[in-house]
Amino acid sequence: MSLALDPDLRRALAERVRYCHEMGIYDFYRRDGAEVREILSPTSQPELREEMAARKSAVTTAVIETDLIAIAPHPEQGVTDHAAALKIIREDLGECTRCKLHKDRNKIVFGVGDPNAELMFVGEGPGADEDAQGEPFVGRAGQLLNNMIRAMGLRREDVYIANIVKCRPPGNRQPERDESETCSPFLMRQIAAIKPKVIVALGATAAKGLLALSAPMTELRGRWYDFKPAGSDASWPGSRLAVTYHPAFLLRDPRQKGEAWKDLQMVMKYLGIVPPKKAAE
Repeated sequence: MSLALDPDLRRALAERVRYCHEMGIYDFYRRDGAEVREILSPTSQPELREEMAARKSAVTTAVIETDLIAIAPHPEQGVTDHAAALKIIREDLGECTRCKLHKDRNKIVFGVGDPNAELMFVGEGPGADEDAQGEPFVGRAGQLLNNMIRAMGLRREDVYIANIVKCRPPGNRQPERDESETCSPFLMRQIAAIKPKVIVALGATAAKGLLALSAPMTELRGRWYDFKPAGSDASWPGSRLAVTYHPAFLLRDPRQKGEAWKDLQMVMKYLGIVPPKKAAE
């Protein structure tokens, strides 16, 4: 049985949902009902029974009415053209001021590449060159990533490249938790729109942002993870995710390039990509 909700509470709930949409948040999840059940449980203290009865009525009404709020679909859902879906996400992002990273940025670095790519690379965040040009991986680390992609027998235009955060952290520091969490819904929507077969997380920060795992690279590398953003198209099985070293790390420690190549070979085998003869040797 549906209970009538106080008009003021209804308006407050609607305003909250509208605010979340403006933040780019479209997925809503219910908490476990244990907390509510604990609040509503009978009390042995007679003086509190009347108060608890009033709270039960108010909380039950709010819970039932909140449960009737549908999980709002992303505005790009149902758009079959991947490029058009990405355009909708970019427009939804706007000139983002949702976290403090916007204060020092020059350009938002949304992402670049083939909207229908089977392979997607996700890095940590933009650097100075990326912040100036508005495109990910265009500096020295980007040149190395381009070489890695070519060694696989692909072109930069054949893949899609993005980052955990879309604005440059000051001094190229690692993104802070709140910054990553604020940007994450848009990255998840990009992944759901592109529907890549494989995602390669470049570095521990990207791996942690995507997998919510805090572990050293030695434990993260060399295996597959199943990955599918919440709210994705039910007919899409999701991506396989692999972790390798960030190109900036490889510039500092070239000895690990061979290990990164092993990770890329694992990706190529899964995608059925035969690398150029020279790269294979």
